[in-house]
Amino acid sequence: MKIYPLIRPLLFRLEPERAHRATLKALEIGHRLRLNGLLAPPSAPPCEIMGLRFSNRVGLAAGLDKNGDHIDALAALGFGFIEIGTTTPRPQPGNPPPRLFRLPQAEALINRMGFNNKGVDYLVSRVKEARTSAVIGINIGKNFDTPMEKALDDYRLCMRKVYPCAGYITINISSPNTPGLRELQHRVQLVSLIEPLKEQQQKLAAEHGRYVPFTVKIAPDLEREDLFTLAEILKEHEVDGVIATNTTLDHGQVKHLPHGGEAGGLSGAPLRQRSTRVVRQLAEALQGALPIIGTGGIMSGADAREKMAAGARLVQIYTGLVYRGPALIREVVASLQNNELR
Repeated sequence: MKIYPLIRPLLFRLEPERAHRATLKALEIGHRLRLNGLLAPPSAPPCEIMGLRFSNRVGLAAGLDKNGDHIDALAALGFGFIEIGTTTPRPQPGNPPPRLFRLPQAEALINRMGFNNKGVDYLVSRVKEARTSAVIGINIGKNFDTPMEKALDDYRLCMRKVYPCAGYITINISSPNTPGLRELQHRVQLVSLIEPLKEQQQKLAAEHGRYVPFTVKIAPDLEREDLFTLAEILKEHEVDGVIATNTTLDHGQVKHLPHGGEAGGLSGAPLRQRSTRVVRQLAEALQGALPIIGTGGIMSGADAREKMAAGARLVQIYTGLVYRGPALIREVVASLQNNELR
């Protein structure tokens, strides 16, 4: 019997952030009782990407576990990798609530969370306590009150602190909920950010005796010409990977629905085609120079296969979990495995 479809109506009666906290608390209880593993998919063939060994190609996108409080409980559900964050140098409360909205008719969410988190030092302490063998990605950003001209300082600080415990590091320059952040995707600003971060990565690799790859997470609202420019920069500076995509500011598909006009990033089913277009165009521009992690609107195994066919080598899910529950992980892992066997 599938449990989540029975529980979901109860969770959806709760305010979304409260439901989020309740779900994570339930997962922690399930993990302590060793029940989460019963929901996990069967073992899949591992793969090696960015020099890392992933037990399967399905990961958790950043945003669900911002502070790394639930790494082991989430990993026990069968993810091949877990991305936590976004974390910032200093703790910050994020935007005032309400800031998370469900659009059930569209299987979508709108959020304007604003990088609410307990700060990078707290997150690092939680990662050090994690016991999972799954790859842990750490998504880093800037504090909301850090001037854009000093954004690099925030990314450098976070990279330095998370480097010793991260499997990989994601540079988040695409959240729509931190004013000005997406400007960092433009050519001059991007080079000014990536070049010194790549230099710091090399220094940290020598210092710690291990190379930790870093990826860049981009927006789904970039035009083809901008994507090709971005791809050139990523290749030129030997960035290790790119995550496509974050949430979209285009609410055209949902503006007629309750909450469809709320400010913030849209995720879920309405994002799927836009995100897949970005993956496909990126793959064309990159020509295999670096791997793409596809995320955005994956609500089924077929959606994940679509991302892979477009050029992704790994996928991440988040909003799909809200609507489908842990069964989605099993479905996606099985779907991608069956696709590889053909």
